Amino acid sequence: MTGKKATGIALEEYEMLYQESLENSGRFWSKQANTFLHWSRPFDRAIEKSKETGLTSWFPGGELNIAYNCIDRHVESGHGDQVAYFWEGNNGDSIEITYSRLQDEVSRFANALVAKGVKKGDRVCIYMPMIPEAIYAMLAVSRIGAVHTVVFAGFSSEALKTRIEDCGAKVLVTADTVQRGEKVVDLTDRIEAVVDLLDLVVLVSDSVPESLSEAPVALYSTFVGEMSISHTPVPMQSTDPLFILYTSGSTGKPKGVLHTIGGYLLYAAITHKYAFDYREGDVYWCAADVGWITGHSYIVYGPLANRATSVMYEGVPMYPTASRTWEIVDKYAVTLFYSTPTALRALMSFGDEAVVSTSRKSLRVLGTVGEPINPEVWQWYHDVVGNGSCHIVDTWWQTETGGHAILSFVRDVAPKPGSAMYPFFGIKPMLLDGDKQEIMGKGEGALVLKGDWPGKLSGLYNNQTRFKETYLDPYPGYYCTGDGAARDSDGHYWITGRVDDTLNVSGRLIGTAEVESALVAHEHISEAAVVDKPHDIKGSQVVAFVVPMKEHDLAEDIVGVLKLLVKEEIGSFAKPDVIILVDDLPKTRSGKIMRRVLRKMLVGEFDNLGDISTLADVDVLPMLQEKVQTIE
Repeated sequence: MTGKKATGIALEEYEMLYQESLENSGRFWSKQANTFLHWSRPFDRAIEKSKETGLTSWFPGGELNIAYNCIDRHVESGHGDQVAYFWEGNNGDSIEITYSRLQDEVSRFANALVAKGVKKGDRVCIYMPMIPEAIYAMLAVSRIGAVHTVVFAGFSSEALKTRIEDCGAKVLVTADTVQRGEKVVDLTDRIEAVVDLLDLVVLVSDSVPESLSEAPVALYSTFVGEMSISHTPVPMQSTDPLFILYTSGSTGKPKGVLHTIGGYLLYAAITHKYAFDYREGDVYWCAADVGWITGHSYIVYGPLANRATSVMYEGVPMYPTASRTWEIVDKYAVTLFYSTPTALRALMSFGDEAVVSTSRKSLRVLGTVGEPINPEVWQWYHDVVGNGSCHIVDTWWQTETGGHAILSFVRDVAPKPGSAMYPFFGIKPMLLDGDKQEIMGKGEGALVLKGDWPGKLSGLYNNQTRFKETYLDPYPGYYCTGDGAARDSDGHYWITGRVDDTLNVSGRLIGTAEVESALVAHEHISEAAVVDKPHDIKGSQVVAFVVPMKEHDLAEDIVGVLKLLVKEEIGSFAKPDVIILVDDLPKTRSGKIMRRVLRKMLVGEFDNLGDISTLADVDVLPMLQEKVQTIE
């Protein structure tokens, strides 16, 4: 099932580079740093490890500027006319942004920030829709040596406030509205709720809203438009902070993950190059949002460091029709496409006609990110979207890893639908059992990582105690991912989901991802979420929330059919006790299912759902409550 278009790294080369990255990591990463990046001052050594904190400093002594690496050096080498971004608006408008234009816009914004007193080390919050100004802002902040924290524009005012307070940001770059499909969301109230914390709000808007007339607001067009396009990037230490990115908060108070300049940029660039087999002339589209780590690493920093041409899309995949995504692929002759299983399941639910009505002949590599992809969606992605000729790279990684950690990027080994397969350079995955002992060979357990890699987080902002408690203490000597995984007899890895997303039923541990995959194997089911409910005898009941595909007639005994399907795929012990058909599931803005919300509802705690500031659509809650209250 390999793609007909040869792509990716050959197994022999992968094995050689991988072994070198483990056995002589200093030499390996020094070589990569000098290949992928421009240094204004050479680094002293590749790695400096602190025994006291457990943190690794990358390329100490070296100086570079991330915006120079992403823009200026490409312009200076004669590529100023190359398109950096094809921006596609929600309503069909579009802009071509060349590297020269990107340099001008970023330099103007950098000069504007400096004029307002923003200096090296200051924190700037960016709360923006998917418009070019979001990228200009990120690069301008990094150009002057300040630190950005990007907050997804769908977050509530409370979530925005929490992040601004935690990092001490004094400047907010934002817009007055967000366009997502038919929805136009007014951000004014959310901005108004945080202005007392800020010295300056830079607003992308035609005018200052009346409610903000007394606030320190500068309109982007006049604030930036009058500035010079001449700006010299500030040389920065490789170990200086680049950004703080807060985790979604689906499991508690958001953590401010900190990444530093040199190591992160190298890792974003090298993983982008190898994962997607990026080549000169490719058109690359990461269909994520800049508010998430995927947007940071694979919309902004990785592609720009590699002088890529990218697509940036403002809207939603199914607007105005279910063919919109594939029409954009054709419009820009996209060769490399990267999306989430959540989005793919939604697109798949509209049927094949929405896909096959377009060409997609330009596609060479299809990527997936965010959660394990079930084999049925993988097969649809390969056969229908990719016309059976594209390589699929399944990637597992985290905000904390900075870039891909395990992925199916080796070209001459048949991919296994649902398996991420190979660790990236410098990363040594291990599986631990319940006694924290290493599992050798085939097996399943807690996924931990050994080794060091440049994209690894540089701690949690202002909370190194929590860093140690979260990532180092659970499994001393290892980095704790919080995920579980299985390793097959070929040594390939299968991510089974969060360790806390397991069920203990009658003494048996059941991975939710495995049961969910069996349920969505049914041709009329698009999504499923499996959770446990306390039970007096069994300890836990298995409850499945299932989303049927649109415009399909379900069998009368669909619940019985689905239970039988799980029994045949896994075993009787995993068969759900209760199956609830629902219209949608509670998900974070990044597409992760909030199973804790479902668990709370199952025990009647409808008024005590915990932090739901990251919930993508609060309208699902009444529907779910009504469904839950109908079961016995």
